[in-house]
Amino acid sequence: MKLVLLSGGSGKRLWPLSNDTRSKQFLKVLEGVNGEKQSMVQRVWGQLEAVNLSNHAVIATSKMQIDMIQSQIGLNVPLIIEPERRDTFPAIALAASYLYSIQGVSEEEVISVLPVDPFVENSFFEKVKELESVLVGSESDLALIGVTPTYPSSKYGYIIPEAEEGYQSYLTVSHFTEKPSEERAQVLIEMSGLWNCGVFAFKLRYIIDILIEKGLPIQYDELLNQFSTLPKISFDYEVVEKAKKIVALPYNGDWKDLGTWNTLTEEMATKQIGKGIISEDSNNTHLVNELEIPVTILGIKDSVVAVSPDGILVTDKVSSPKVKELIKDFNHPPMYEERVWGWSRVLDYATYDDGQEMVTKRICINEGKNSSYHYHNIRDEVWTIVKGEGELALDDHLTRVKAGDIIHLPRGKKHCIRAISNLEFIEVQTGIGISDEDFTRLYFEWDEVLEHFQMTKAKIIL
Repeated sequence: MKLVLLSGGSGKRLWPLSNDTRSKQFLKVLEGVNGEKQSMVQRVWGQLEAVNLSNHAVIATSKMQIDMIQSQIGLNVPLIIEPERRDTFPAIALAASYLYSIQGVSEEEVISVLPVDPFVENSFFEKVKELESVLVGSESDLALIGVTPTYPSSKYGYIIPEAEEGYQSYLTVSHFTEKPSEERAQVLIEMSGLWNCGVFAFKLRYIIDILIEKGLPIQYDELLNQFSTLPKISFDYEVVEKAKKIVALPYNGDWKDLGTWNTLTEEMATKQIGKGIISEDSNNTHLVNELEIPVTILGIKDSVVAVSPDGILVTDKVSSPKVKELIKDFNHPPMYEERVWGWSRVLDYATYDDGQEMVTKRICINEGKNSSYHYHNIRDEVWTIVKGEGELALDDHLTRVKAGDIIHLPRGKKHCIRAISNLEFIEVQTGIGISDEDFTRLYFEWDEVLEHFQMTKAKIIL
């Protein structure tokens, strides 16, 4: 069996900590095994390793999340990169074509698909292993995992089974009900309804045949080139609702979707992260502060205060799921990004009367890591090194830099920096039409940069 983990999301429900590049699965607010803070994706990948499933798994994600995934769970995790977000059917179709045409996976292989961020115990992933035998034994199109509800929730979809006689490990699915009222949910539970947790399995041939029927390529490279033309539609609407036979495997353990502030705070490692004070009479209130200024909370109950470079949220926990709708028109670029080499934070930006723009960032390169060797076509940059030491590749020079040094990088000048010790600098960008897309990357690895310099007989001053 192969596993496809879906890592997507625009980060709206956990704003302002989450954004387009740092979705909810990357927030380090959970408590790890040794007491350190960990993210949802780190927790899930560790669980897959514990039950011997990680070697069978790939992660389907957008190109905006590559650095975040590699930073948190390693450079060797296999990724299937979606060039843009187009919902779950295109994502799963691309993953299926990759497994089929690139990895050479048999059409008879069972493929299980699951979100990258469920909050569960290891027993849940042992249940995932059972999907293979259930799918094959029942001769079904799809096999799902359904969670036995613990209360009548209006937040989840429900899997409604057919009435069956006798005992078997799985249920035949009659139909689905999407996010009913609590009153209706109670009725569905009495009908043995299960929460739909978004985990399902199929034989690879089943999806390959659907692609062929739709006239879509089954070769990965061809489908990748046509990805932008695929319909933005969910796998549920495009495939699940049209399947002839679906079975569900009940799971009786704990399961949570930590997709909103009220559910996430139930599992956070501590009530306070970052600078600030929560008064003793602020019962059931959480503070998450990523800024260096203190936040004081006095006499506020059952609430969340979240502060980041992207914004400030103050909400009672019951209302917190509404934040996605409230901020839907926000178009600010992410102010904080975690990268494979470290992190960057926007400190200030401005647009002047003549059209000139200015962006100021604080950037950290972790010890032993390096940025790519690249240049910009639109913007000029000035770096002021404020901490640590590093090696700077600059056109035909390789030199040592340290705290106090100032580096001028006009547009077109090729550059790369490697941290000898943890390195921080302030970057000031100026120009018209400044964009994060203004990059021409030449090399990614430091060894490639050194090899390039040796071949060009560049000047090395260390």
